[in-house]
Amino acid sequence: MQLSKQVKKLGLIINPWAGIGGPAGLKGSDGAETVQRALDAGIEPQANQRAALALEELKPFKDELEILCFAGDMGASTARKLGFSVCEVGVAECSPSSPEDTERAAATIRNNGADLIVFIGGDGTARNIVNALGDNFPVLGIPAGVKMHSACFAISPKAGGEVLRRLMAGQLVDLAEREVRDIDEQSFRSGRVTTRYYGELLVPQEGQFLQAVKNAGREVEELAVADIAAEITEDLDPQTLYVVGPGSTTLAILSELGCEGTLLGVDLLLNGQLLQLDVSAPQIEQAIADHSGPVKIILTAIGGQGHLIGRGNQQLSANVLRRVGRDNLIVVATKTKITELHGRPLLIDSGNPKLDKRWSGFIRVVTGYRDAILYPLSNGDIE
Repeated sequence: MQLSKQVKKLGLIINPWAGIGGPAGLKGSDGAETVQRALDAGIEPQANQRAALALEELKPFKDELEILCFAGDMGASTARKLGFSVCEVGVAECSPSSPEDTERAAATIRNNGADLIVFIGGDGTARNIVNALGDNFPVLGIPAGVKMHSACFAISPKAGGEVLRRLMAGQLVDLAEREVRDIDEQSFRSGRVTTRYYGELLVPQEGQFLQAVKNAGREVEELAVADIAAEITEDLDPQTLYVVGPGSTTLAILSELGCEGTLLGVDLLLNGQLLQLDVSAPQIEQAIADHSGPVKIILTAIGGQGHLIGRGNQQLSANVLRRVGRDNLIVVATKTKITELHGRPLLIDSGNPKLDKRWSGFIRVVTGYRDAILYPLSNGDIE
């Protein structure tokens, strides 16, 4: 199936609270209580900013495009700031806006003649879109959530904007059903990852711009992971503060040291001992400020997708990354995990496009004991 007509009416749905729980270390953003906890921790919402990054790509077409959306921070405010013609078709019934608001927005925008709907959020938002539209109306997800297991999202806001730009230019773009998955956030916060299939969405099939479904069911390669853990622990410097990202491979490094780390959180390690468990972005920034010695980040990529930064580890904010520096990044991954990318690069989507572009390029990946490779890290730009 192809979307053969030029997009003239673009539906826009922003979940303004999407992803706010990530930098706070809350492993999700579902529910008003979680949103309030993140706000109380000093975290600022980023979803509208990420929407703007995608819509920037459409500025050359703003005189021929009308954006259909709900009022305020569900779409209208951001679209107007960028100079687009806006048609408000409704308003959220509560604040923070609810899943029901998202579903009502999707149905209303479709019924008002949108050619395609772009939504900004995470897996929970994708579920809402499935509930409202099913799999027979074209949509595109711009990633702004924490978990991001679904395959209906662009790999970054700018990549999503490029797909929209091609549609605006009248290029023929294939449409395909892409899987929507989500996890139970309560289980996730307890260290258990169980994904559930919720349906399909009809998405512009531009493969290099869309992420894959997260591979959560692959058998762990115990020997390869143990080799990586041995390599890293042998070279640890007692004066260096290590920021250890989430994942089974990084957890194995802590286990090698006899430390009880967190599988899905970010931990701080100093002199072979855990300094803090499951920290937020502000806590990491404070720890860096308080530490007089060097700082390094140890992290691994998401299997199947290849995201190194920006999925499930938003505690590693752009401010944290800038202060630590690219040269102090220690990337670990088994060769099987790298092979499963089928040549696709590792991905960075920190929320700061300038930093993402600056950090792109080949990066060293520790793949075993005294074994490492150079592998490309990309911000998603297609040259």
